[in-house]
Amino acid sequence: MTDNELISLLESLCCADGTPGDETAAAKIAAEVMNRYMDVKIDNMGNVVARQEASGRHYLLDAHIDRIGMVVTAITDEGFVKVGACGGVDTRTFDASEVIILGVKPIYGIISAIPPHLTKSGENKASDITDVVIDIGMDKDTAEKYVTPSDRVIFKSEFKKLLSSRVSCAALDDRAGVVSLILAVDMLKDKGLKPNLTVVFSVCEETGGSGAKTSSFSANADEAIAVDVSFATAPGVSAEEAGELSKGPMIGFSSTLDYNMSKALVSVAEKNNIEYQKEIMGSKTGTNADNIAVSGYGVKMGLISIPLRNMHTQSEIVDIEDIRNTAKLICEYIASEMGEC
Repeated sequence: MTDNELISLLESLCCADGTPGDETAAAKIAAEVMNRYMDVKIDNMGNVVARQEASGRHYLLDAHIDRIGMVVTAITDEGFVKVGACGGVDTRTFDASEVIILGVKPIYGIISAIPPHLTKSGENKASDITDVVIDIGMDKDTAEKYVTPSDRVIFKSEFKKLLSSRVSCAALDDRAGVVSLILAVDMLKDKGLKPNLTVVFSVCEETGGSGAKTSSFSANADEAIAVDVSFATAPGVSAEEAGELSKGPMIGFSSTLDYNMSKALVSVAEKNNIEYQKEIMGSKTGTNADNIAVSGYGVKMGLISIPLRNMHTQSEIVDIEDIRNTAKLICEYIASEMGEC
């Protein structure tokens, strides 16, 4: 897969809607691409499940396909739209943000912001989600023709290429992980390898991980790797709390994860000259890895994270090379394991 093909796929995924519980648009794109490589189905939960049966150890690869957003809860008498959270939205970034309400048709809106001239001392803190209102330029009667409570809301965001190999958009968490797994499967095919493999693009990670719980139970794999994003350094974010953009994937070490598997991933990275970083976590990882590891009788678990800046905003940033190196690390890890079988 060329860089242009990778970027095109990433853009199409990031620009698709797909909040927790309604991931259909992104799932269809991912399923269509994966169908070139493996048998694909969308299960009862909405997970995209790709399966390739073969002899040997059964590997599960997971990346979540849902994105954060909001859900319409009410329309005020003045025609403003009130919302609730659908995933871990950050209201600090909301003021005057552009959004799309997925109603009868997509409706453009702007989150209402109080001008700084009119705020009082102490009122500059982030709003509670219940105080957030969206201005769609309609009165209540007109708004109700197009918008209804339960409609989903996503941030309007354009996919942008930055300098070097970095890109910016909403939903890179975790559509970047989805692309890395598609690329890993493409690399395995180029090597002529056919592992016993299940690839899942799971739903509802942002609201508790129910998709990974059910899909990992169904897969009943011997070992698994979850791919998600993690914090990248920025002004005010220390190196102890985050990884660095453009310095390779972050290999997780946590009590949730299999220590020997984490070390094996490091060994594979070093042997194949793949740039990597370690991510040390004291207990749980806060990713699907926590649920997959305890699925069924237990799964040997690894975690690889793609460094991402501005998490849970409409302007997240990743480096394409970090995505590519994540895929390469997974490919080489499975190749090395197959060599031992």
